[in-house]
Amino acid sequence: MSLPPQNLGSDKTPAATAKAPLLVCFAIKEEKKYFKAPPGVRTLVTGMGRRNTYAALEQYFAGETPSGILTCGFAGGLNPSLELGSIVFDVDEGAPWEKALLASDAKLAKFHCAARVAITANEKYKLWQTTGYDAVEMESDTIREMARRKNIPSATIRSISDTAHQNLPLDFNRIMTPDHRIDFAKLTARLLLSPRKIAELLRFQGQTQIAAEKLAVFLHQILQAPAPK
Repeated sequence: MSLPPQNLGSDKTPAATAKAPLLVCFAIKEEKKYFKAPPGVRTLVTGMGRRNTYAALEQYFAGETPSGILTCGFAGGLNPSLELGSIVFDVDEGAPWEKALLASDAKLAKFHCAARVAITANEKYKLWQTTGYDAVEMESDTIREMARRKNIPSATIRSISDTAHQNLPLDFNRIMTPDHRIDFAKLTARLLLSPRKIAELLRFQGQTQIAAEKLAVFLHQILQAPAPK
């Protein structure tokens, strides 16, 4: 569990943020596909990776300081016990959703925030052995650190889209632009060279839909939980 957010000189007092909306961040639109934000909740698609995430959140902060931030989406499994669609989380101590998360079926986890997509089962195994972390993704540490600097409670809530035992259908790192966006020309070229990859990619797309559905159900459950007294 993360340490409680520290007051690092934010010009926003708790009273100033009490009536502000909750912000739920996703890296890509596919992660939020099934999530319908309830009243008082806003969503932000930041783009993949630290640079895109930082820029998107800085722009959001320029107009509004949220009452809390959830960083949500997919994660690759590093811990072999995590199955497809497993919900994993980390939360600031004392955050509004802490009790609901700890009482849920989700698993408290440690997240490795990587600069690249972990592609192979062997790569994931090495990350698990060297870091001891349970899941890998690319944005949460940036979001959580920015939240702490503004004394905003935050949590990471992720759904496992590919397990520790699974190779991804493509090396997505090789078909991305320098700013972590899919280069569709490169993607098309790869698929033309290896048509069998199309079926593998479609299967993986099905997995991400399962992960997105389970994430949406869980988020609605947590956000509708009674507020702590």
